[in-house]
Amino acid sequence: MKEIVCKLEKEDQFSIQNAEFVVDLTTKNQYHYNFWDKEKRKLYQSNPFSNSALDLFNISLMVYYADRRIIRKVEDDAWARKIKLYIPVIELEKWNENKSILEKMLTFLSGDIWVFEFRKREHNTKEEKANKGMQRQKKKHQPKAICMLSGGLDSFIGAINLLNEEKDVWFVGHYGGGKGVIKYQNNIIQKLISQYELSPDQFFNFYASPVKPNKKDIMEDTTRTRSFMFFAHAIILGSAINSDITLYIPENGLISLNIPLTNTRLGSSSTRTTHPYYMGLFQQLLNSIGIKVKLYNPYQFKTKGQMIVECKDADFIRLNVSETMSCSHPDLGRYSGDAEPSHCGNCLPCLIRRASIEHAYGVDKSFYRDKDFIDESASENLRSFKLGINDYINRKIDSKLKIQISGPLTDNLDSYCDVYERGINELKTLLDRYNA
Repeated sequence: MKEIVCKLEKEDQFSIQNAEFVVDLTTKNQYHYNFWDKEKRKLYQSNPFSNSALDLFNISLMVYYADRRIIRKVEDDAWARKIKLYIPVIELEKWNENKSILEKMLTFLSGDIWVFEFRKREHNTKEEKANKGMQRQKKKHQPKAICMLSGGLDSFIGAINLLNEEKDVWFVGHYGGGKGVIKYQNNIIQKLISQYELSPDQFFNFYASPVKPNKKDIMEDTTRTRSFMFFAHAIILGSAINSDITLYIPENGLISLNIPLTNTRLGSSSTRTTHPYYMGLFQQLLNSIGIKVKLYNPYQFKTKGQMIVECKDADFIRLNVSETMSCSHPDLGRYSGDAEPSHCGNCLPCLIRRASIEHAYGVDKSFYRDKDFIDESASENLRSFKLGINDYINRKIDSKLKIQISGPLTDNLDSYCDVYERGINELKTLLDRYNA
């Protein structure tokens, strides 16, 4: 088991023998993140953050750091890691009582074994400074909802639909290394501001990225816990609001279920970001530690194609659908000389995107680096996806069993089966044009 000591203030003298490493969030040579420093005026719009949300936020940063630093391929099965984090928290008793929920949730999310050892701390310098800044701000703002805004098509549709009902919304985005996400996020933000006459103060876009200790070290790139850290940014903002608030997390039902098309796709960098089981555990944790934020995916039973067709601003989404980024690796085009980030065209998120746009409009005008599966790895993807579609057609596994592969589902089984089958049929329509 890899044991990691985490610190949140320079005076922290805690140590253990044989620690894999020590991460100190107060030093920029280990972690670059701008939550406390970027546009403080926006950050200070509401009341001080709750102690539980502060703890959750810092836990998420440390989990993500460990996720990037501990390499999977050196493990016995080249995947599952055993990681123990020693973390200082403000609400010690509360976190000790809820440790098992946190460990269970993260184990499901990342496929690793997570163990936490908590110790007591007080507010650090940055937290005290933020509290004073919020207390000085006399005019408080309490938005009606919070919505994740990733730069992808699903979150763009989610924002459009929400804004057609309620304009008093905070939007939260996150970006790390590379140019693939931030360009699209900024572009979408400007379009939403213009279309719906919004204030820039409604948009929060945070940076967080662990730093390589030196050039020779490599970083793990599966990053399954990134979504935990991403959500924690929005949750800490939500904790500053005096009433219950909904955090909208828009994602189509097919991607949300995270069902592998074939057995070869069970691992890799597939994500369980909004899987219903994970969301249920996360909500249980929030409820138990007293954070009044409700996690909600309004498109759990919608395909991506349905989301486009049913968008509440049909002209606006059709005009801007190509301005969103869905690809799982948009920066890889630089290796073939592309100056700008773009869709690869053949990863699963790209294929679901392509299928959904063609389902809605008949034609997809977005640019894809390799939409015809010319590259060897793209051809391999196509063969794998076609095999998965063939297994689905021949009903080698019943849908009610198939939807349980990535995680247990107990309620709404017919609805989950229905969205899975409709999503696969959208994908099949696209892939039927290509010979593997």
